[in-house]
Amino acid sequence: MDTILVTGFDPFGGDSRNPAGEALALLPAEVAGTRIATVMLPTAIGSSFDRLLEALELHRPVAVLSVGQAGGRPGITVERVAINLVDARIPDNEGRQPVDLPAVPGGPAAYFSTLPVKAMAARIRAAGIPATVSNSAGTFVCNYVMYRALHHAATSGAGFASGFIHVPPMPAQAAGSADPTPTMSLESVRAALVAALEAIALGEDGGESGRSWGALS
Repeated sequence: MDTILVTGFDPFGGDSRNPAGEALALLPAEVAGTRIATVMLPTAIGSSFDRLLEALELHRPVAVLSVGQAGGRPGITVERVAINLVDARIPDNEGRQPVDLPAVPGGPAAYFSTLPVKAMAARIRAAGIPATVSNSAGTFVCNYVMYRALHHAATSGAGFASGFIHVPPMPAQAAGSADPTPTMSLESVRAALVAALEAIALGEDGGESGRSWGALS
């Protein structure tokens, strides 16, 4: 049975929770005949990719779906592109704050997701959850992990498909904020991820630039 690896992050930026990490424990063991494996990554430049490499070696997935939290976004955003830039607004969880540095020195300026981003967004919307395709994964650890995963797939011969989804914070995270911010329940985040995994596992074609997506199993 093929495996899709889903990655999440631990809390960061002074917050005590992160739906991108908490949702991992709620995912089913199998989606559309494909095994689901999960791994929690540290919200840190460098060590996040080191942990991902360990999980890739362990699970040998055919696809990687990474998940991160993005404040201010009113729905699920399926990322289309990762750029070769780290420009951290805040320190990561290991105290590092790189500014204007490449994720991979000498690497390509950008990579497009190799997952069916439009099909994923459409299936999430069909599940009753707002979702769009996004053209910016930011310049912090989320973009870093997306870029490094795609670069590794492109240069190592591993051959897995890879992409990224951003999810809003949970209501409890915004409850103490003086500024209203969009939120989403953890149950809806879980349902959105399952819908996205179905699109990946079933090889659905969202019409992305004429690409053809084959079923994983």
